[in-house]
Amino acid sequence: MSLPGRLASRLPIKPLLLVMGAAASVYAAVLAVFADHSPLVTLQALGSLAGVQAIALCLLNYLLRGLRWRLWMAHYGRPLQITEALRFYLAGYTFTPTPGNVGEAARGLLLARNPLSATQSLAIFGAERLADLLSLLLLCLPVAWWLTGLAGPQRVLGLAGLAVLAAFTVFALLFRFRHKLLLRFAWLNEAWACLASRPLLWLGLSLIAWMAQGVAVWLLCREAGLSVSTLEATGFYALAMVGGALSLLPAGLGGMEAILTALLVAHGASAGLALGITVQVRLVTLWLAVAIGALALVYSAAIRKDINFR
Repeated sequence: MSLPGRLASRLPIKPLLLVMGAAASVYAAVLAVFADHSPLVTLQALGSLAGVQAIALCLLNYLLRGLRWRLWMAHYGRPLQITEALRFYLAGYTFTPTPGNVGEAARGLLLARNPLSATQSLAIFGAERLADLLSLLLLCLPVAWWLTGLAGPQRVLGLAGLAVLAAFTVFALLFRFRHKLLLRFAWLNEAWACLASRPLLWLGLSLIAWMAQGVAVWLLCREAGLSVSTLEATGFYALAMVGGALSLLPAGLGGMEAILTALLVAHGASAGLALGITVQVRLVTLWLAVAIGALALVYSAAIRKDINFR
């Protein structure tokens, strides 16, 4: 059996379905008990103009990050048409609810024609995560000063902000000592080669992509009646994403929601309102991608037959 086939046979389809089902059940239960509105009202809010605009911004995020993935695929001699590349990229979102999003590393391996090697696929995945981390850390900076001014129990959030700054420092140290690390880990060496290819382009795509989702969070906050600036909403979302990623839980589940809810409460929202906004944010920034990815995966495997599961 080929490497793509062996990997596909080990893709955690059943655990992913369990994770998604459990997450949906927990979201609904928590909203029913703690939120200001019922789960149905929370979902209906996404049908508003602000909700549709937020969804459009999230789709822009997927588009820009898909173009970034296409750039790195071309780096490995796999030039793809834009529509084809985006379809493959979106299909990878099916496996986002895995620890550290590592299931997304299968994107390049599952191609039926000319798949990547395991090292190359892992290298692109590593480059994606490093590019995302750098962008999110930069977007966290506008709320760092706000976090340090919190008092009492909210000081914990200030410490979370300092933790993000510490992560930024670690990122800088990794850059400083990259040569020693590159010699030790082959896939990291390949990831660095990806990052060294047109760095201004991938950094610009990454920043605009994550800023788009930050604006989506701001729109949902404004629609819910919470007064928050665009920079603050973007910073809150970025900080929550970094915190969720550090937990290494599937798609940061639990950690991201807890941090974003706490930040919104610290900003003045009621616990129920903050929870409702957080669930809306996760629906449009995570579960929408998973749903679109599942459709793209089924279409690619069953109809176009350019993704190999055998």
